[in-house]
Amino acid sequence: MLSFITWDVNPMLIDSFVHIRWYGLMFAIGFWIGYEIVSRMFRHEGAPERWLGILLLWVVAGTVIGARLGHVFFYEWNYYSAHPDKIIAIWEGGLASHGGTIGIIIAVILFSIITTRRSPLWTFDRLCIPIALVGALIRFGNLMNSEIYGHVTDMPWGFIFVRDGQTLPCHPTQIYESLAYLALFGLLMWMYWKKNAECRPGLLLGVFFTILFTARFFIEFVKNDQVGFEADMTLNMGQLLSIPFIIAGIWLIIRACRRPMVEIKFTNKFAEQINAPR
Repeated sequence: MLSFITWDVNPMLIDSFVHIRWYGLMFAIGFWIGYEIVSRMFRHEGAPERWLGILLLWVVAGTVIGARLGHVFFYEWNYYSAHPDKIIAIWEGGLASHGGTIGIIIAVILFSIITTRRSPLWTFDRLCIPIALVGALIRFGNLMNSEIYGHVTDMPWGFIFVRDGQTLPCHPTQIYESLAYLALFGLLMWMYWKKNAECRPGLLLGVFFTILFTARFFIEFVKNDQVGFEADMTLNMGQLLSIPFIIAGIWLIIRACRRPMVEIKFTNKFAEQINAPR
């Protein structure tokens, strides 16, 4: 039988002449690994290499801006409407994953219009795979920050988050979400590399939305409210924001399975560069 875990980890990995937080490091590692994964997909399909850097810039901007504005508008609008100068103070904390998702959606649509001139689903189906991994790493960062945890529990794996003033064990919901997102990442990788799911536009994105936000919906039942106004809500803000994504995911899966598979056609720009004379 496991005993309760006293969690008193310093959120700062390095705190001397430079300051590096675990949370920021997880973000950076996630984007780096994500870039490598998408790069492999582009090589596999022969997509233009120059799209990679452009897509990275769009995704980073969409994630950070969307996650920040999501927190501002969905969770603490009363505060930020009275202190608009604090909206840009992202270093003080306050990011919302649903806002980040919306920001990425807008970024990918703009990237598709301006750069690829293809359906946004082509990009979404590939991008959602590393995003599942990034989500898992970010939740690990939340664990290192001793934040976004759950209700008091008598389960043997409960964590006592000392740095947040807790004296009783709580559900480590950061770990629950991280494991769920890691499992989703593995499933999506298997679908892409082994089952040619990329040939059914919208299928990978649909599976991503359905599983990720269903997991988030149910984990919210044991997670503490992020802001005070959620206390009187039957479903909290995270659950309400998850429902549209779950519905969209189911619709995308049905739509993709009803349509014929498509052939991915690109001039193999990667191969041309690799084989070019030096």
